[in-house]
Amino acid sequence: MKLFEPADLGALHLRNRIVMAPLTRTRAGERGIPNDLLVEHYAQRASLGMIITEGTWPVQEGRSYPGQPGIETDEQIAGWRRVTDAVHERGGTIVMQLMHGGRVSHTDISQTPRIVAPSAIAAPGETHTATGKAAMPVPHALTTDEVRDTVQGFVQAARNAIAAGLDGVEIHGANGYLVHEFLSPVSNVRDDVYGGTPENRARFAIEVATAVAEAIGADRTGIRLSPQHNIQGVLEEDDADVLATYTALAEGLAPLGLAFVDVLNADVAGDLVQHIRRTAGAPFVVNSGFASMTTRDEAIALLDAGHADAVAVGRPVIANPDLAERWEQDAELNEPRPELFYGNTGEGYVDYPTLSESRAA
Repeated sequence: MKLFEPADLGALHLRNRIVMAPLTRTRAGERGIPNDLLVEHYAQRASLGMIITEGTWPVQEGRSYPGQPGIETDEQIAGWRRVTDAVHERGGTIVMQLMHGGRVSHTDISQTPRIVAPSAIAAPGETHTATGKAAMPVPHALTTDEVRDTVQGFVQAARNAIAAGLDGVEIHGANGYLVHEFLSPVSNVRDDVYGGTPENRARFAIEVATAVAEAIGADRTGIRLSPQHNIQGVLEEDDADVLATYTALAEGLAPLGLAFVDVLNADVAGDLVQHIRRTAGAPFVVNSGFASMTTRDEAIALLDAGHADAVAVGRPVIANPDLAERWEQDAELNEPRPELFYGNTGEGYVDYPTLSESRAA
């Protein structure tokens, strides 16, 4: 079964093809510095083929959640170095997801004078600040020059990630955050070179990927996409526009020689996702789980059918730090505890037992 075979995605070596999906867990404290909890959490999961870290903000203005880590300050870089050392000591591979939250934030969270987006359109609903719920504010629409400055923020963050010992980075272009906001005609109503046509709306994602790949190596750079996920007000409901937008994006990524493209979609074997795969021409990671958890049988079937090179998994990895061993043995699994997914303690974060511990008990 391909799922348990090694693979190389660019310069990234995977001992198996089970990838830890990026999972926000809010344990990094007020200053976004990885601490002992993060060190233990990621080290516990080093037997997976590759870890993609939780979304990590490249600049303070891009912070979306209290407790979310950053990769901007010397203290954050040093904190991540402790994480990567622990993972590497156990033979693991770890890349950082660079996540600029865009309009999905609040100035009480970012502690900056503004939040930013492609256009001055608020995300729907409310967010959770340190003092309670607050309506999503209207963001500042980035000027053309500010968009280009934002690209450089990703570049410096990628360099910082490599300095912290990460094996590579994944640009977060999914789930309604900044890069994804540029792709949708609902959240992006610009009339400059970054808006209007599908090609223009894809431009920012391509520029970020190109600049990061030039800075740290394309063979250490990946990108996550979630076409038609329709989340946080980033709507992609016109099939023809979606196809045109993601074709333009994939065509822009194709010459770069990226380490991987990572797609979250309910139908990863479907025409749209597989078209993105063929067009981008990069090693391909798929994540089918969102409304429901990815199962062992589904992961095996996706790879054996040739729909991907690796499978990203979320909730089963939260509850089973040794998921690769459990799945290879077809062993019983711990059940996740969703009420503890977000918090600031080790409960529900580093206290799930391994298979050997469960059997001993």
